[in-house]
Amino acid sequence: MGDFLVKLSANKTARKVVQTLHLPIPLPPTLARTSAPLEEQPLKGRAVWTGAGANGALAGAIKDTVTGAGGELLVIEGGTVPPENTRPYALIYDATGIETPEALKGLYEFFHANVRSLANCGRAIVAARTPEETDDPIIRAARRSVQGFVRSLGKEIGRRGATAQTLYVDAGAEGRVEPVLRFILSKRSAYISLQPFHVSARIADAAPCRVQPLKGKVALVTGAARGIGEATARALAREGAAVIVMDRPAELETAKKVAEAIGGTALAADITDPKAAQAVLDHVKQNHPGLDIVVHNAGITRDKTIANMSPDKWDMVLSVNLIALIRANEELLGSIRDGGRIITLSSVGGIAGNPGQTNYAATKAALIGYVQALAPRVAARGITVNAVAPGFIETQMTAAMPMGTREVARRLCCLTQGGLPEDIAETITFLASPDTTGLTGEVVRICGGNFVGA
Repeated sequence: MGDFLVKLSANKTARKVVQTLHLPIPLPPTLARTSAPLEEQPLKGRAVWTGAGANGALAGAIKDTVTGAGGELLVIEGGTVPPENTRPYALIYDATGIETPEALKGLYEFFHANVRSLANCGRAIVAARTPEETDDPIIRAARRSVQGFVRSLGKEIGRRGATAQTLYVDAGAEGRVEPVLRFILSKRSAYISLQPFHVSARIADAAPCRVQPLKGKVALVTGAARGIGEATARALAREGAAVIVMDRPAELETAKKVAEAIGGTALAADITDPKAAQAVLDHVKQNHPGLDIVVHNAGITRDKTIANMSPDKWDMVLSVNLIALIRANEELLGSIRDGGRIITLSSVGGIAGNPGQTNYAATKAALIGYVQALAPRVAARGITVNAVAPGFIETQMTAAMPMGTREVARRLCCLTQGGLPEDIAETITFLASPDTTGLTGEVVRICGGNFVGA
């Protein structure tokens, strides 16, 4: 799907016109992504500079993560002078010891001194303690302030293709940080920015597996014949999963082609059919040893303002996006093996709302509530439940929008461009991995740091 301003700005004369009109242009070249299989050392040869406030608790976890991933670690403390003409790929600050507003000065000093050196398409990460762990208003204020700092920082560095994240870590969950930090540092998180990740110890820990982490796992992806669903099926299969490519009967031939290409199996079933869950269970019994991962991707839009929305448009969206999904999930839940993963597709629209999408936004907001409530119910079985909330993604659906609407939507984030289905697929694959025990009940926004919503 073409980005008109990016193509236009490739011409030097046209670029001057675009800049004269003060229109934001994405960083050329575009974001540094990868769709290669996971590797042991994704940071090989990359410089990572770290700093910490007093009483920081994550020095060991940060060191182990960076060096284990092949990164070249430089700890900036005291009179440390970074080498000249070096541009770090990542800046990481451990703010887990911050408990007063005054202690925030160290956070300012670290980024003030080093952010100009950050490489294009780099990473800025601040780790902090979870605000809700304390009832002390001063400590909570200091911890919560980190998120505002990071979101503003991300909007300052986004034009360079760089991203910024907050990593909230519960006390006692330090051992769960490494998989999350590796993902944030990787090229697979290229379209995620301004996101607060919350690492907890709700789920029993699992041994790390860096290569082919899904080998031996069976994954179901609904709406998998095209778009985000297809990209997700391919990414899961790449990491070793046997994937069930499920879509409506009308899409069976396309689903079969996807399944054949990735060594999976195809299933024709409409999520709105009350018998859909049983069809899945029957398919699993006939073709696979069990079910480990469920990705609820199927969904539709039927946009109209509330005054002009017919009952059938309301009912259809609620049925497909929410009612049928919950019904199927509740029926499948007992058959998902312990240590399983459930991932649902929410949307930034469900967080911020969109005109003409009261039906769609209601369903996507509802899924956030469903995920948050379901997660503790299944934690004892080692099952994690998370949602991803895409922003503007370049798909067939968004390609049908008027050009002006598309161009505006692309600019409404700090990375000033749309995302790709692969951005969603890589995040889902990360959340489906066995060692992501630190994340459950979370909503991961994949929106390039969208300017709207929480």
